[in-house]
Amino acid sequence: MSPCVVLGAFALAGCQVEVSLGGAFGGSGAGGGGGEGGVESPTTTTSSSGTGGWDPPQFTPDKVDLLFVVDNSGSMADKQEVLRLALADVVSGMTNPPCVGPAGRPAFVPESGMSPCPAGTSRERTPVQDMHIGVISSSLGGYGSSACPAETSPANADMARLLARSDPSSTVNDLPTYLDRGFLVWDANGSHTPAGDSDPVELVTKLGAIVEGVGQTGCGFEAPLESFYRFLVDPEPYETIVLDEDAAVPSGVDVTILQQRKDFLRPDSLLVIVMLSDENDCSIRNEGRNYLVAETRNGFRLWRPRSECATNPNDVCCKSCSQDQGSCPVDPTCTGPGGSPARLTAEEDPVSLRCWDQKRRFGFDFLYPIQRYVEALSSPTVASRSGDLVPNPIFSDLDPDDDNTRTRGPQHVIFAGIVGVPWQDLARQNALGEPDLLGGLDAEGNPVGGLKSADELDAPVAGGFDSTWEIILGDPANHVAPADPFMIESMAPRSGANPITGDVLVQPSQTGWNWINGREYTIPTGSTGDLQYACIFDLFAERVCDGQSQSCDCRPISGNPNDNPLCAPEGTNDPADPLPRTTTQVMAKAYPGLRELQLLRSLGARGVAGSICPVQLVDTSSPTYGYRPIMRAVLDRLSTAL
Repeated sequence: MSPCVVLGAFALAGCQVEVSLGGAFGGSGAGGGGGEGGVESPTTTTSSSGTGGWDPPQFTPDKVDLLFVVDNSGSMADKQEVLRLALADVVSGMTNPPCVGPAGRPAFVPESGMSPCPAGTSRERTPVQDMHIGVISSSLGGYGSSACPAETSPANADMARLLARSDPSSTVNDLPTYLDRGFLVWDANGSHTPAGDSDPVELVTKLGAIVEGVGQTGCGFEAPLESFYRFLVDPEPYETIVLDEDAAVPSGVDVTILQQRKDFLRPDSLLVIVMLSDENDCSIRNEGRNYLVAETRNGFRLWRPRSECATNPNDVCCKSCSQDQGSCPVDPTCTGPGGSPARLTAEEDPVSLRCWDQKRRFGFDFLYPIQRYVEALSSPTVASRSGDLVPNPIFSDLDPDDDNTRTRGPQHVIFAGIVGVPWQDLARQNALGEPDLLGGLDAEGNPVGGLKSADELDAPVAGGFDSTWEIILGDPANHVAPADPFMIESMAPRSGANPITGDVLVQPSQTGWNWINGREYTIPTGSTGDLQYACIFDLFAERVCDGQSQSCDCRPISGNPNDNPLCAPEGTNDPADPLPRTTTQVMAKAYPGLRELQLLRSLGARGVAGSICPVQLVDTSSPTYGYRPIMRAVLDRLSTAL
């Protein structure tokens, strides 16, 4: 037998290597944060409003920098199309808001944002005359693992650089942008040299092409939170990750990111981040042994957790069986063949579900803590790669040689998340207590419709709930599940009813249907694994899941029943028929976006939460069409910031 060749922590084909992980997966680099063995980034105390002990500058921005963070993993093309169709509303709402009468109702839309309002009316919000608009994806490669190689798909490793490509297989930006810098410029009054776009229709067309070009061939370990951090905040975004024996080490500095950030981010603009993702965030820590959670070579499986993890993930003895067990009692379930640490089976550890409920399932949390992103959007300093506190680029002047010296404060940052959560949980409710995006009552009892504001999300909800957050998020720090069973991450069918609508989770063995996620379904054995859905919605057009189709959820799997609610029933139009279902997909899906919701809650009034599952995609004139409700909520927030 030839000798084993070891690459990093893994043997190549034909070899078996046991990796001694000592006491931790995480390395010693700063910014590890959030789990045993990782090192928390130094923190600056901040409140939910983001000011803490910092006295931020006070001014009203006269320009906007708008960044879209778009998940580009499988099944995202349908959601990207819904976003594309909402762009005209966003652009017109910012650049040419309607004139409103004394009652606040839209009365007239002028020819442009430069035109005056008729007598007796005023603009709903200040028109934006100067705006940068950029798009990045959620794909950051394999973090040192063999997963998501750029050689398989260039979109696997977009690395948070600005995108303007016509096709996700392209390695270059080939769509027109301002001075070929990767972003668009709205320049209504010609203040830029050379001038940017001043035709809103042309701007929307360009932006729509960029969103469409993001595609859905990116990495399945989607990291929308770390992607925005890398583009906007990271003081030293790494150029590459190298494996030093069994540890991932960030190396070099991505000067392209730094230049794009400097060009895109003005110090005194209103910064608006809009994130679109249909899955929970999987921002893997980019140092130490955290890359193991993404490893796929040679059928690699993670190690078993100690038995304490099943009942209390916060127990001090909830660890991976591969870690130093310290003073914890001997756990016989941790001993594998030959006395080595026990590993999980393929059924227990499907690679596509590595980012779900990690502490309970693996005894270790491989992801960055949410506090990293709260501080990124709130604190004047962040940790460098070496652990030193350095100025936060979001709240700094990145070009001290120009004549623009004002710098924003946290109140000048808005973060919107379009994520996996039933829209019914976020909508204002009418007088009957029903979710109603047209006639839902605001905090003063006015029938304004739309989504709940930050204050309304924090307010008590009928049924004895302290807030909407208790319903959709629970208490992640203490591993308390959301009160809405539709928001619980699970491979197994769940049970219970939505606390607001009363919709019941329909079991695979039952006949029935609900209007949130359709029904629970049987995760096929021998598949790559899946979770039950938080919500579903109608596709624009049905598609047949044959061998050539991408990101299709209704492919037949030999020996498995197909009771997936995304698939059309066979021989009937009644969705309540459980079996059999066809290979024609008629619905799109989303999973609980818990980490994204954690960030939105932590940001208070600066966070805007919306559902990636639209109410309807038929009546284009309705306020409920597509992502119009969440975009309206973003524009409402802009009204107070501009």
